[in-house]
Amino acid sequence: MAGTLTLGLLIFLFTFTPVIAQDAAEIIERMEEVMRGESSYAEMTMKIERPRYEREVSMRAWAKGEDYSLILVTAPARDQGTTFLKRGNEIWNYIPNVDRTIKMPPSMMSQSWMGSDFTNDDLVRESSTVDDYEHRILREEEYNGRDVWVLELIPKPETPIVWGKVLVWVAKDGYLQLRVENYDQRDELANTIEFDQIRNVGDREIPTRMTLTPADKPGQRTILTYQNLDFDIDVDESFFTQANMRRIR
Repeated sequence: MAGTLTLGLLIFLFTFTPVIAQDAAEIIERMEEVMRGESSYAEMTMKIERPRYEREVSMRAWAKGEDYSLILVTAPARDQGTTFLKRGNEIWNYIPNVDRTIKMPPSMMSQSWMGSDFTNDDLVRESSTVDDYEHRILREEEYNGRDVWVLELIPKPETPIVWGKVLVWVAKDGYLQLRVENYDQRDELANTIEFDQIRNVGDREIPTRMTLTPADKPGQRTILTYQNLDFDIDVDESFFTQANMRRIR
């Protein structure tokens, strides 16, 4: 989760079929179904806020399922043409200034992605919110004008998850994920992810802004905003190749 996110952390895919959730695990499973789709195209801006400066990165992104994603940086000019490719649990980065494609090694996975509060590992996170955690309903409350469940997720033993605990706010109407709190192994808050600016896109209601705020870095956060989203686009796995990283514009 930088939580519940993969590079699909960068692309929201929603479908909704009414269902009555019976327990915490079923709520999480329904939320995952709502936050996932077959394919998508997105245009978005990532704003990186720091105490002494702000920086914006504009991107276009394509995704197919959970295993294939391609992100093209369109601005600022110095980063234009930079691409990131995800296939399974591997990431490649194409740098146009030196015309070089590199595969990110494990040693780079914990590093910042594009100078933001997301990490490279957030792009390929393999843990399953449904299968790799024990779930329970912690409480019910109102959050930003919506009735929500607050769920507690505890990683199962021997799962590759850095968090000691995750809290998730899920709207009862639509099963939208509205907030995530990630706690470290000492049960201290590490970061918070908020989902808002909910609007209708096509035939679905989705959050179009995600804000990640580190708990221990005052004045620092990363805001990802979607300007355009298209769902169920016609894209094949053959689109997500190293060769296409150089050609896509």
